[in-house]
Amino acid sequence: MIHIYTDGAARGNPGPGGYGIILKHNGYTKELSQGYRKTTNNRMELLAVIIGLEALKQTRQEVTIYSDSKYVIHAVEKGWLKNWIKIDFKQKKNPDLWKRFWTVYQKHLVQFCWVKGHSGHYENERCDALAVASSYANLLVDTYYESNSCIAF
Repeated sequence: MIHIYTDGAARGNPGPGGYGIILKHNGYTKELSQGYRKTTNNRMELLAVIIGLEALKQTRQEVTIYSDSKYVIHAVEKGWLKNWIKIDFKQKKNPDLWKRFWTVYQKHLVQFCWVKGHSGHYENERCDALAVASSYANLLVDTYYESNSCIAF
């Protein structure tokens, strides 16, 4: 069983943001993080899950994803995502990431475990620290978000 812990953060929402990930398998641990110059917390929560799954080298792995994001977990477990796919994500936020998620999600045997954020859960706290720290350095451009969001001047 592979355990993936994830968290996303944004300062300003939208604003600079980042994700943090911890992957654990057979006694090995790997941390991943990245920041973006303008994004949202939900995009970073979802991207953390995507990157965590994309980091797996083999398909059909049994994976438990630990997240404090009800947005991500409910989209899958309550069937929202399947409905969004049926309507081709019309008027839904983050279609670029949801399509990417769906592609990688189907390659594995995934279950979600909701973790209450900021409650002392070690891996969640560490992912939060990685996400926040990454929102300050080496910021990439969230091209889809910046190209498709309204900017007031």
